[in-house]
Amino acid sequence: MRIARFSIDGNVAFGAVEGEGPDGLVLDIIKGIPYTDFELSGTKVPLDKVRLLPPVLPNKVVAIGRNYAEHAAELGNEVPEAPITFFKPTTSVIGSGDAIEYPSFSDELHHEAELAVVIGRMCREVPRERVKDVVFGYTCANDVTARDVQKREKQWARAKGFDTSCPLGPWVETDLDPADVTIQCTVNGEQRQLGRTSDMIRSIEDLVVHITEAMTLLPGDVILTGTPAGVGPLNVGDEVAVTIEGIGTLTNKVIKRG
Repeated sequence: MRIARFSIDGNVAFGAVEGEGPDGLVLDIIKGIPYTDFELSGTKVPLDKVRLLPPVLPNKVVAIGRNYAEHAAELGNEVPEAPITFFKPTTSVIGSGDAIEYPSFSDELHHEAELAVVIGRMCREVPRERVKDVVFGYTCANDVTARDVQKREKQWARAKGFDTSCPLGPWVETDLDPADVTIQCTVNGEQRQLGRTSDMIRSIEDLVVHITEAMTLLPGDVILTGTPAGVGPLNVGDEVAVTIEGIGTLTNKVIKRG
């Protein structure tokens, strides 16, 4: 099931996305929130009549660096002995169709297409065999990075945590086997990244176990699982799209901040 979060006439709701093709999609409004047992209301609205919002409002976004060997190599880095984890603040999260604001303190903005894991229940110290029980679903993500700032400041808080640096969407797909799906990024229609989740160094199970050894994850929290090779520059006016097989396409335009 595809679960979207949207606004219409000033109201915010969740809905199940039904239909196929850009012109045939409708939203069946969900009663309540989707992390618990819910009912479909039967009230349906065309997708093109609503504004899609970030599919979740995470308490935290836990991101993983250098989880694809070719991406680590393209930036001159070795594969880390343990997963590199960092946070992107909630203020970095935007939805499909929202604008990425080019930060004033950077001259080298990069796209990073990623599969995002959405957590469905509060969990800590999750054993490997229980990982599927705590995952609500999956969505597309773009770990937008101020590459020059990342290199200059060594730690990544500003480089990867600035406002609008975490596009998520367009919705959460709850019925997906994420083990081997295609991840693609295009800029102005030109393919930049093309990889498969089967090339991850550490699996989703590995990452959930590793993260929850240290911290409690809450419903709606997001894990970014790393990006394949092919990262590259974004400029003001560019339209960047992240497409993941079995989920859909997350699209954002880059604008000048302010």
